Amino acid sequence: METNEKKQVVLSAIQPTGTPTLGNYLGALKNWKNMADDYECYYAVADLHSITVRPEPAQLRRKTLEMYAFLLAIGLDPEKNTVFVQSHVGAHAQLGWILNCYTQFGEAARMTQFKDKSEKHPENVNVGLFAYPMLMAADILLYQANYVPIGVDQKQHLEITRNIADRFNGLYGETFTLPEPFIGKTGAKIMSLQEPTKKMSKSDTNVKAFISVLDDTDTIVRKIKSAVTDSEARVHYAQGKDGVNNLMTIYSCCTGKDFAEIEKEFEGKGYGDFKAAVAEAVAAELAPVRDEFNRLIADKSYLNACMEAGAQKAVCVANRTLRKAMKRVGFYQL
Repeated sequence: METNEKKQVVLSAIQPTGTPTLGNYLGALKNWKNMADDYECYYAVADLHSITVRPEPAQLRRKTLEMYAFLLAIGLDPEKNTVFVQSHVGAHAQLGWILNCYTQFGEAARMTQFKDKSEKHPENVNVGLFAYPMLMAADILLYQANYVPIGVDQKQHLEITRNIADRFNGLYGETFTLPEPFIGKTGAKIMSLQEPTKKMSKSDTNVKAFISVLDDTDTIVRKIKSAVTDSEARVHYAQGKDGVNNLMTIYSCCTGKDFAEIEKEFEGKGYGDFKAAVAEAVAAELAPVRDEFNRLIADKSYLNACMEAGAQKAVCVANRTLRKAMKRVGFYQL
């Protein structure tokens, strides 16, 4: 891309709900660090979203700092990217309220995430949980994002953002950019090591089912060794071989090899050899991230300085959009 050409904007956010899994990393986060050369990138720690489940305050602060450190550890250069904490930019909550008033109750009620979380936390079905999609829309629209990196199972979140933006633009003239999904290639969906028909999740009660990005090599080897496969003992990608397919996807993401190359590499070999190779590849992939995270988390003053600089950059852009939206709606501005 020519240096004098205005870059298109990419926005993504991640909640500070704990250490990301291998699935989070291979499915999305690994690709983030490679996008800064071609796009204007904004990455947020979405702490406002995380309070819908009422986390313990000290834990929220700790996890926010850790998630910010992790984003830098995966290779997000704070000089090339705008990396910030969502609550440090007040425009998110302000635009979120405005967008609430331009969203129909029925379209918000159809969001599957509200239904799913309401079932999981029936004791705390709060209004914030219901309004979650409008705040997410504000996160995206504030930065006039052209693309939002999402998994194949997250399109609904982007659709309501586009609907709200289109409605607002139709009423008041062009105000918001309509974002498009930026869906990665292989690795978009890494499955559980124990139930490979389910997506890998850090909330899984079986710790063998997921790999944390900060797991040490011995832990990674144990978890891969215990991963569910099948009785065929042949490494090839096929329908019904969910466990092996998942391990092949992980190995492909870590090594860059395609499935045909992997099948050839392990022709005549059993799952023991295959699992050992997968574990070695995963450990090699994650070790630099783990080491850099440990270095960064020990330097809180540096992280705070990066947070402040990131917030300042984000505020400048977000406030420009917020002022435009407020003027369109009719708020009296000084």
